[in-house]
This record gives sequence, structure tokens and C-alpha cells, in this order.
Amino acid sequence: MPSTLFDKVWDRHVVSELPGGGALLYIDRHLVHEVTSPQAFDGLRELGRKVRRPELTFATVDHNVPTDGRPIDETTLSGKQLAALARNCQEFGVPLFGYGHEKQGIVHVIGPQLGITLPGLTIVCGDSHTSTHGAFGALAFGIGTTEVEHVLATQTLRSSGRPKSLGIEINGEVSEGVTSKDIILAIIRKIGAGGGTGYVVEYFGEAIRNLPMSGRMTICNMSIEMGARAGMIQPDDITFDYIAAEDRPFAPKGADFDRMVEDARTLKTDDSSLFTRHETLDINGLKPQITWGTTPAMTVDIDQAIPEPQDAGEERAQKYMGLKPGDTMAETTVNTVFIGSCTNSRIEDLRDAARVVRGHQVASGVRAMVVPGSEAVKALAEQEGLDSIFKEAGFEWHRAGCSMCLGMNGDILRPQERSASTSNRPYEGRQGPGSRTHLVSPLTAAATALKGKFADPREFLD
Repeated sequence: MPSTLFDKVWDRHVVSELPGGGALLYIDRHLVHEVTSPQAFDGLRELGRKVRRPELTFATVDHNVPTDGRPIDETTLSGKQLAALARNCQEFGVPLFGYGHEKQGIVHVIGPQLGITLPGLTIVCGDSHTSTHGAFGALAFGIGTTEVEHVLATQTLRSSGRPKSLGIEINGEVSEGVTSKDIILAIIRKIGAGGGTGYVVEYFGEAIRNLPMSGRMTICNMSIEMGARAGMIQPDDITFDYIAAEDRPFAPKGADFDRMVEDARTLKTDDSSLFTRHETLDINGLKPQITWGTTPAMTVDIDQAIPEPQDAGEERAQKYMGLKPGDTMAETTVNTVFIGSCTNSRIEDLRDAARVVRGHQVASGVRAMVVPGSEAVKALAEQEGLDSIFKEAGFEWHRAGCSMCLGMNGDILRPQERSASTSNRPYEGRQGPGSRTHLVSPLTAAATALKGKFADPREFLD
């Protein structure tokens, strides 16, 4: 029977239909980090339970690690969380990539990087941006702490109902200076911050087929920012080539890899008419995007002025951001530039930023920082000399972690400070109380660091 990519993955993981609706789903991979897991492990301990499939559970530290390289202080909240995860993983037999481990990094960076993320799997984590893994044709979504405990104990998850399917067709060619970050911001700008609520999104079309895996992961990562449950992309030869790379220790090899590819080629939507809803975006002529407000839907082209507010929410956002209609981003100064997060901290993102930075200097008064998504990304960047390019230009070069994306580890803005950030959420206070966050691509962030004001990266790429 013809069906969508989402339906195919969902159906093969239904253990049983639940009375009153919903389903019990089998979970193939469970990713764990230090912030949302302590209570879950405590719950297991109190009830005398074990982790059902510890070999399918992978833990790392990312949200609260100090990326400046300072020693762990176990008297702080950060230190206590890291120590608790280490104890819990040792007690329950869960693999841990802890602070200082060569495989440590942001959970949504190391999953694909290590070959843990594969087509057709169900993947969950106590983090909303688990949708990143959908770039491989996996069904991946964030869960709460209570659900984390349930998956640890049973390797299953209760779902209240099957989401609807939203197909977003993206066609056209990416222009110089435009990246997948600009594409996803343009999508959210079009359909709204709640436009995907109740749906699992599948991205397809010419533009998606031409993107590398890093770009596909960026797009799926921000699916949650339009309210979607998850984002997915059909696996293809680009996917398989990525998985086949030599440095994926958990990926299948030999005949197992061949069987995975054969199965993954069946994971596709048979007809676009099967989507509950269909949206399109033509990216021909798309310019670099920048958020001006407190949701990713509040976005303009880099050369556009701040619009007149359309409702009380936009009026509040402009007041919070210290902007008014008619202001231009090119005249708006920044205090901090942050290149990192699970959205844009992969080696490809750092290479993009280095293209702009090479031979230039960070503007006076701007703090510019690069935080690689994993220790492996950091090591590779250093092998390629990217760290030297950044440091010579005046950037800070950090260890792997979530860092200023959510400001849990001391990397924060002061009230009313403004950042150009490659992260995923410009919410009020996201990067510190009273902070003002503007989402941009790594290219735009790098150009902004050099000018001290929001800048079009095409000026430097020319």
C-alpha cells in the first residue's frame, strides 16, 4: 500500500495499538545527556529496575560542560550534573562519552558522526532538537524526563497518536552566500512558528537532493522551531556515502551495510499526494536571512528593514530587541558572535565561516567565539588549520559543547547585549537574562564579527 516515508518508519515500529488511541513504539536508539537524565535514573533506582537495552543507549555531556577548558568543579550545578551522569552510566552499564573523551560532543552532532544514527530507526533524546537525526530518514524526536525513564526501562515509548504528515518541497539553486540555515529560516518565516504543529515534516525537492548531510541536518534540526514533531529527509546515495565513511565506529560494515542500504532505498514517500498537507518554497534568489524578533518566524532578508509590527506579539518583540520599524540590520551593532550549537557546529560550518574570516580581523569591541560540535570536529578543524585562522582573526577557540546556544555553562550575554548566533532559538532570555539573539548562518555570523554590525557575507566572498 502506498505510504509516506514517515508512515513506513512509524508502522514498522508499532509494538501495539493502545486502548483509546495512540501506540506503543519500539525505540532503536536512545541518546542521553546530563541535564534531562538524572531524575530518570533516580526513578529506575527507586523501583529497582535496570536499563532494558544499555547497548542501544548512548550518553554524552554537552549542555552544561565548560567549553573554555577549565577543570570541572563538582560544587557547581554543572559539575554535579556531569558527575551524576558518570555515576549513573557506570551503575547501569550505559556507554558514556564524558568530559575529555575523544568522542564527546553535542549529542546531535556525535550521533551521526559516530554512525549511531541510521536510516529507518526511531531515535529519542531528552532534547527537542533530536529532530536533527531525521536527515538520515530516521524518525527522531525529543522526549521529557518521565519518557526518558520509560525508554530506559522498556526500550519503548507511548505515543498519544499518529502525527499528520507535512511535505515541504524546496526547489531551486542555492546562491553564493546562502546556506541551509537560510533555507530553514525562510521556511519558518513562510509558514510561521506554529505552522508545523501536529505534523512530522518531510523535506524534499531539488534543493534538498543537492544538499550535503550537514545541510540536511541543519534543516531537520530546526523543524521543531515551526512546532513540528519531527523532520525527515529520504535517504539516498549522499546519506549512504556519509555513513560509509571510515570514522563511523557504530555504523554497519560489509554485508550489514549492504543490507542497510537495500532496506533504506525503500524508505521513501510513494506519492506526494499522500501528505496531509503540502507546502513549497522556491529558493532561487534567496538572500541570507536574519531573525529580528523573538521567534525564528520573525525573519527578514539581510538587506531588509525591520517591518511594522503586525500584532501585539511582534510589537513586544521589537521592544524587547531594542528595534523599531525601519531600522536596518546593517546599522545594528553586535556585542557577541557565536558560531556553534547542534544547528551549525559541524566541520562544514566551520569551514564556511573560515572562508569569510581568513585574512581579516574581528571588529573592535566584539567578542567572537567558535565552539565546535564535538571533540572530533575540533581535532579535524585543528588538523586543517581552521583554529589558527579563527584565532589569528581574534576569535576565541573553545572545546566542544552547547555553550552559548542556551547559556547553561557560563557562556552568556549580559542584559541587552546583542548576538549574531548560529544557534536555533532567539527566545527572550535564551542566551542570558535580557539577551538579544539574532539567528544567522555561519557565513553571516563570520561577516558580522568582522564588521561589528550585521553584515552580508557576500561582501567578503566576492
